[in-house]
Amino acid sequence: MSRPGFDEVVLLTGFPSFGARKICEEILLSPKTLVHAVVRPQSTAEAMLSLDILPLEQRRRVNLLEGDAAAMDLGLSGKELRTITQEVDRIHHAAEVSYIGVDRAIAEQTNVGGTREILEVAEACSNLKCLVFHSTAAVSGDRTGFVREEDLDKGQGFRNVVEETKARAERMMRQAMNNVPIAVVRPAILVGDSQTGEVDRFDGPYLLILLMVTSPPDFAMPLPGRGDSPLHLVPIDYVAKVARAIGLDPRSVGRTFHVVDPRPLTARGIFELVARAGGRRLPRGFIPANLTKALLRTPGIDRFSKSPRAFLDALGTPVVYGTANTDDILAGTGIQCPPFETYVERLVEYVQVRLREKREKRLADRELEDPLG
Repeated sequence: MSRPGFDEVVLLTGFPSFGARKICEEILLSPKTLVHAVVRPQSTAEAMLSLDILPLEQRRRVNLLEGDAAAMDLGLSGKELRTITQEVDRIHHAAEVSYIGVDRAIAEQTNVGGTREILEVAEACSNLKCLVFHSTAAVSGDRTGFVREEDLDKGQGFRNVVEETKARAERMMRQAMNNVPIAVVRPAILVGDSQTGEVDRFDGPYLLILLMVTSPPDFAMPLPGRGDSPLHLVPIDYVAKVARAIGLDPRSVGRTFHVVDPRPLTARGIFELVARAGGRRLPRGFIPANLTKALLRTPGIDRFSKSPRAFLDALGTPVVYGTANTDDILAGTGIQCPPFETYVERLVEYVQVRLREKREKRLADRELEDPLG
């Protein structure tokens, strides 16, 4: 763990989660940047596999540190912690629990406890330029209408423990902004990589894709709800690019940034694009809110999408996110959110391939169990 030869040293938590991995890949595009990635012991093998896909030159600039972002001193040894606090220029705190069905104790430990720990480490860093806290636009909870980046506590209700604990974590970050250089990044609903379609799990908006690709080709799947509100989707690779740019810009300190599609489509518009990409008939009509429970019992959906109810809540929440701070930082960078219609086919194709692999595996397992059957 030595700094010579590097212009920047970054501490990254949450690795090798999908989001943290994408952030790491973006950071490594700077050829003289070293990344210290905190990895839980049970995730070491997965972390090594994630590094194996990187070019050798980039792989050599990632130092895996066995620890836990929610543990005291991030679970690091005294020597590791001293080196970190002396070397690190920037921190990307991406460790979080975002699965809607998570147990409250786990959400509080990771989302709130982890925030407390990273703040203590940040305060001990002698040369810290920016702590980028990866939050979510969902801290707006059930608010409707226009939400500014400065808004946090506006009397909103929270629909699940993830929204609640991420909002509590943001409060802690805001309270620490007088002592620590902090930038808060709030992405909208995440979807896969706009270039490859890759995603870590089929959740949230993937309910639409799953419903579409698993339905009969000649069946026009109705939309759950009227679908006339904007559906704020944003691809993970764009979020990683924006987060990196925010972390590098000294004007970001003390500010909050919504990372959203500046021209969001309505839920109906997205549903129609998914239908076309999946070779299905366009949806006709809609299912009223009181009938969505039947939709959630569609065979096979529960095996893939773990929080359909939370996503259906998002479908019916008419909200618009302001982006003044993000627009300011991104001006002149060339970083732009790709329109959904330019990458929807990649998202759908990725889902179709994974579903086909699952079916083939089930068939193969069945044949192994009963080779004469």
